[in-house]
Amino acid sequence: MKPVRLTHEFVHYIPEKLDTGVLYVSLPFTTVIHLCCCGCGSQVVTPLSPTDWRLTFDGASISLNPSIGNWSYPCQSHYWIRDSMVHWAERWTPRQIEAARARDGRSDQRQSTPQRGWPLAARFVQRMRRWLRQ
Repeated sequence: MKPVRLTHEFVHYIPEKLDTGVLYVSLPFTTVIHLCCCGCGSQVVTPLSPTDWRLTFDGASISLNPSIGNWSYPCQSHYWIRDSMVHWAERWTPRQIEAARARDGRSDQRQSTPQRGWPLAARFVQRMRRWLRQ
Protein backbone atom coordinates (compact mmCIF):
# COMPACT_ATOMS: atom_id res chain seq x y z
CA MET A 1 0.00 0.00 0.00
CA LYS A 2 1.17 3.50 -0.77
CA PRO A 3 1.80 6.13 1.92
CA VAL A 4 -1.20 8.25 2.91
CA ARG A 5 -1.05 11.69 4.51
CA LEU A 6 -3.99 12.57 6.73
CA THR A 7 -5.37 15.89 7.86
CA HIS A 8 -7.28 16.44 11.08
CA GLU A 9 -10.25 18.42 12.31
CA PHE A 10 -11.11 19.02 15.92
CA VAL A 11 -14.90 18.86 16.15
CA HIS A 12 -17.43 18.78 18.92
CA TYR A 13 -19.80 16.42 17.10
CA ILE A 14 -18.94 13.86 14.46
CA PRO A 15 -20.11 15.12 11.04
CA GLU A 16 -22.76 13.15 9.19
CA LYS A 17 -20.55 12.80 6.10
CA LEU A 18 -16.90 11.91 6.60
CA ASP A 19 -14.25 12.98 4.09
CA THR A 20 -11.51 10.61 2.98
CA GLY A 21 -8.14 11.31 4.59
CA VAL A 22 -9.50 13.30 7.53
CA LEU A 23 -9.23 12.34 11.20
CA TYR A 24 -12.16 13.85 13.09
CA VAL A 25 -11.24 14.37 16.74
CA SER A 26 -14.02 14.95 19.28
CA LEU A 27 -12.39 15.74 22.61
CA PRO A 28 -15.75 16.12 24.44
CA PHE A 29 -16.62 12.57 23.39
CA THR A 30 -12.99 11.32 23.58
CA THR A 31 -13.34 9.76 20.15
CA VAL A 32 -11.51 9.85 16.83
CA ILE A 33 -13.27 8.69 13.68
CA HIS A 34 -12.08 8.38 10.09
CA LEU A 35 -12.74 6.45 6.91
CA CYS A 36 -10.53 3.39 6.62
CA CYS A 37 -7.23 4.35 5.05
CA CYS A 38 -7.32 1.40 2.62
CA GLY A 39 -10.11 3.13 0.72
CA CYS A 40 -12.87 0.61 1.49
CA GLY A 41 -15.07 3.36 2.98
CA SER A 42 -15.62 1.74 6.39
CA GLN A 43 -15.94 4.12 9.31
CA VAL A 44 -13.22 3.50 11.89
CA VAL A 45 -14.01 4.61 15.44
CA THR A 46 -11.15 4.83 17.93
CA PRO A 47 -12.25 5.65 21.49
CA LEU A 48 -9.62 7.53 23.45
CA SER A 49 -8.82 6.26 26.93
CA PRO A 50 -5.93 4.76 28.88
CA THR A 51 -7.12 1.28 27.87
CA ASP A 52 -8.05 2.04 24.23
CA TRP A 53 -6.21 4.50 21.95
CA ARG A 54 -4.03 7.44 22.89
CA LEU A 55 -3.90 10.59 20.80
CA THR A 56 -0.79 12.73 20.48
CA PHE A 57 -1.12 16.20 18.97
CA ASP A 58 2.05 18.24 18.58
CA GLY A 59 0.39 21.37 17.22
CA ALA A 60 0.74 20.27 13.60
CA SER A 61 0.21 16.51 13.35
CA ILE A 62 -1.62 13.68 15.06
CA SER A 63 -0.52 10.21 16.10
CA LEU A 64 -2.70 7.39 17.45
CA ASN A 65 -1.36 4.52 19.48
CA PRO A 66 -1.68 1.53 19.27
CA SER A 67 -2.12 0.54 15.63
CA ILE A 68 -5.47 0.46 13.87
CA GLY A 69 -6.44 -3.15 13.18
CA ASN A 70 -9.68 -3.31 11.24
CA TRP A 71 -10.22 -7.00 11.94
CA SER A 72 -14.02 -6.73 11.89
CA TYR A 73 -14.12 -5.31 8.36
CA PRO A 74 -13.71 -7.28 5.13
CA CYS A 75 -10.51 -5.35 4.27
CA GLN A 76 -8.83 -6.32 7.58
CA SER A 77 -6.39 -3.45 7.02
CA HIS A 78 -3.75 -2.79 9.64
CA TYR A 79 -1.84 0.47 10.00
CA TRP A 80 -0.26 2.97 12.34
CA ILE A 81 -1.05 6.68 12.29
CA ARG A 82 2.12 8.59 13.17
CA ASP A 83 2.68 12.28 12.54
CA SER A 84 -0.46 12.33 10.36
CA MET A 85 1.00 9.67 8.06
CA VAL A 86 -0.34 6.15 7.58
CA HIS A 87 2.34 3.49 8.04
CA TRP A 88 1.07 0.16 6.77
CA ALA A 89 1.59 -2.92 8.89
CA GLU A 90 1.64 -6.52 7.80
CA ARG A 91 -1.64 -8.41 7.51
CA TRP A 92 -2.34 -10.54 10.57
CA THR A 93 -3.51 -14.12 10.55
CA PRO A 94 -6.76 -15.08 12.32
CA ARG A 95 -4.64 -16.65 15.06
CA GLN A 96 -2.74 -13.37 15.62
CA ILE A 97 -6.01 -11.43 15.73
CA GLU A 98 -7.49 -13.79 18.32
CA ALA A 99 -4.33 -13.63 20.44
CA ALA A 100 -4.39 -9.82 20.41
CA ARG A 101 -8.07 -9.73 21.34
CA ALA A 102 -7.48 -12.14 24.21
CA ARG A 103 -4.50 -10.09 25.39
CA ASP A 104 -6.55 -6.88 25.28
CA GLY A 105 -9.43 -8.52 27.13
CA ARG A 106 -11.70 -8.13 24.13
CA SER A 107 -13.87 -10.95 22.93
CA ASP A 108 -14.90 -11.79 19.40
CA GLN A 109 -18.44 -10.97 20.48
CA ARG A 110 -17.58 -7.39 21.45
CA GLN A 111 -15.35 -6.73 18.46
CA SER A 112 -17.11 -8.10 15.45
CA THR A 113 -20.65 -9.33 16.00
CA PRO A 114 -23.05 -7.24 13.96
CA GLN A 115 -26.11 -6.24 15.94
CA ARG A 116 -29.30 -5.81 13.96
CA GLY A 117 -27.23 -5.87 10.78
CA TRP A 118 -24.71 -3.17 11.73
CA PRO A 119 -21.05 -3.49 12.72
CA LEU A 120 -20.42 -2.14 16.21
CA ALA A 121 -18.65 1.03 15.04
CA ALA A 122 -21.43 1.90 12.63
CA ARG A 123 -24.01 1.45 15.39
CA PHE A 124 -22.01 3.84 17.61
CA VAL A 125 -21.98 6.46 14.86
CA GLN A 126 -25.72 6.01 14.29
CA ARG A 127 -26.41 6.48 18.01
CA MET A 128 -24.27 9.65 18.04
CA ARG A 129 -26.16 11.06 15.04
CA ARG A 130 -29.55 10.31 16.61
CA TRP A 131 -28.43 11.98 19.83
CA LEU A 132 -27.27 15.05 17.87
CA ARG A 133 -30.68 15.43 16.19
CA GLN A 134 -32.52 15.57 19.53
